[in-house]
Amino acid sequence: MDRSGGRTASELVNGLAARELEELLRRFGEERLARPIARAIVESRPLRTTRELARVVEQTVGRRYERRLHPATRTFQALRIAVNEELEGLDRFLEEAARLTTPEGRLVVLTYHSLEDRIVKHTFRRLEREAGLLRVLTKKPVRPSREEVARNLRARSAKLRAAERIAEAA
Repeated sequence: MDRSGGRTASELVNGLAARELEELLRRFGEERLARPIARAIVESRPLRTTRELARVVEQTVGRRYERRLHPATRTFQALRIAVNEELEGLDRFLEEAARLTTPEGRLVVLTYHSLEDRIVKHTFRRLEREAGLLRVLTKKPVRPSREEVARNLRARSAKLRAAERIAEAA
C-alpha cells in the first residue's frame, strides 16, 4: 500500500530463493503446498503479471484444491501481507490501544484472515491473564450471518473480537 519503501511483490516473486519463497507462502499464506508452488515460481521466472503468477500456481496445484477459492488466493495473500508488513506490530498496537482505552471502554477488532485473528486472540488473552488490563468479551469470534454475507460477500471472512478495559484499581 505504501509504495515509498520496502520490497514489491514482483521483487519477492522474482528475487527470493525457493526456500525463502516457500517460507513466505507457508507463514503468511498458510499454504500447505508452499514447496511445489515456490519451486514452480522459481522455474517460471521472470513473472511479470499477476495473471502469469496465478497461472503458474493454478497449474501447480490444480483446480481441485480448495474449491471455494482460486488456487492462487493464498499465494497472493502471502505476498500482500509481506509487502505491506500487515502483521508487523499488531500485538504492540493492540496493547497500546488497550492502555489508551478508558476504564470500562470497549476495544473491538475486525480481522479478515486467520493470522490477524490469531494475533488478536492471543494478545487479548495475554492482556487479560497477565496484565489484568482487559476482560475478553468474545471467547469465540463473532462471525457474519449468512444474510450479511449474501448482502456483502467481503464479510465472509470477517471475525469480530471485543474486550473491555478493566477499571483502574482504587
